[in-house]
Amino acid sequence: MTDVASQPDYHRDFDHTTEEWAAHAPEIWDDYRESCPVARSDAFGGLWLPTRQEDVSAIAHDTENYTSQGVVVSPVRPDVDAPMGPAPPITSDPPFHAIARRLLLPPFSPKPIKALEPYTREYCNALIDDLLSGDGDEVDAAVGYAQHIPVRIIAKMLGVPESDGDIFRRFIHMILETPGSGEELEPDATLDAYLDEQIDLHRQNPKTGDEADLIDYLIAADIEGQPLVDEHIRGSIALLLIAGIDTTWSAIGASIWHFAQRPDHRQRLAAEPELMPFAIEEMLRYYAPVTMARIAAQDHDLGGCPVAKGDWLLLPFPAGNRDPRAFDDADQVLLDRKQNRHGAFGLGIHRCLGSNLARLELTVALETWLDRVPEFELAEPDRVRWSKGQIRGPRELPIRIL
Repeated sequence: MTDVASQPDYHRDFDHTTEEWAAHAPEIWDDYRESCPVARSDAFGGLWLPTRQEDVSAIAHDTENYTSQGVVVSPVRPDVDAPMGPAPPITSDPPFHAIARRLLLPPFSPKPIKALEPYTREYCNALIDDLLSGDGDEVDAAVGYAQHIPVRIIAKMLGVPESDGDIFRRFIHMILETPGSGEELEPDATLDAYLDEQIDLHRQNPKTGDEADLIDYLIAADIEGQPLVDEHIRGSIALLLIAGIDTTWSAIGASIWHFAQRPDHRQRLAAEPELMPFAIEEMLRYYAPVTMARIAAQDHDLGGCPVAKGDWLLLPFPAGNRDPRAFDDADQVLLDRKQNRHGAFGLGIHRCLGSNLARLELTVALETWLDRVPEFELAEPDRVRWSKGQIRGPRELPIRIL
């Protein structure tokens, strides 16, 4: 285990967007959980971090003291008021939240998601074909594999060009890894401009029935007989792009990182393939990528801590998932863990509506990788680079194929 004491003094202050935090987050969470279960930082105008599952869950379920108007911490507060927020339904508060969420449930129900499995498996195999065709025995499983899969699947679902993957990755980096970095974009190069262009193209060339994609679906949707306003359509598409891509590729990459170091786990899954559904849930628990945020809606007390209206609160679901008060052998990866009520997909009213899709992508990606690349290891552990900010997963993952 990394010596947390040798790192910056996170007890006095912390910044979850730094390289140091990204590299050592699990150790820091463990340290905080026992010594400072609700930590505070002056960063971003006031920021709180609970690390015990009980506190994380309580905040996620509390819609009176906390608003979901802001779910990504940044130096400025969102300028789109609740109840809708800038990316409905994840930034929406009750009662509008239930309406916005209900709109998106049908495309993410089990049947349409299951229909994506053949396409996903074919694409995963094509990616591995490309990796194996190169010279040498080293590949980057993050850059060359994990980071492509959810990008391609979400692009297919939305009906946007599959070649726009690099555009998505650039927006994700700016929003999730470097919030408030000050990087200025020309008006026609922003995410809003890109999405407005895609919405206009879909309005000019509408598709219906089985040919309709998610953007067509949102354009045709209504609330009490009224079509969705453009801000709602744009915000929901942005949510699917951002929340549906970085989270899943991080889970895929972290799972490959784990199995690269545990040949015994690879061998057990090969001998007992019926364990794969349990292994997937355990990967999601132990390597949960997502930390969400809330904004305090009013002054209140949190575990003896005076939270002020407008303060940010991080909800580190990965930290809660490793809380020994909530899970037996919380610090161990158990491939056959049967009781696993983890919070990888969030807790409360904002539990991820794309969980069926994420599970499909993670399962197919991992099954395909382990089948095609049964023997592998980390090429150089020190070259693994973890993402900064609220989504944690390997951005660079050099793998040596044995």
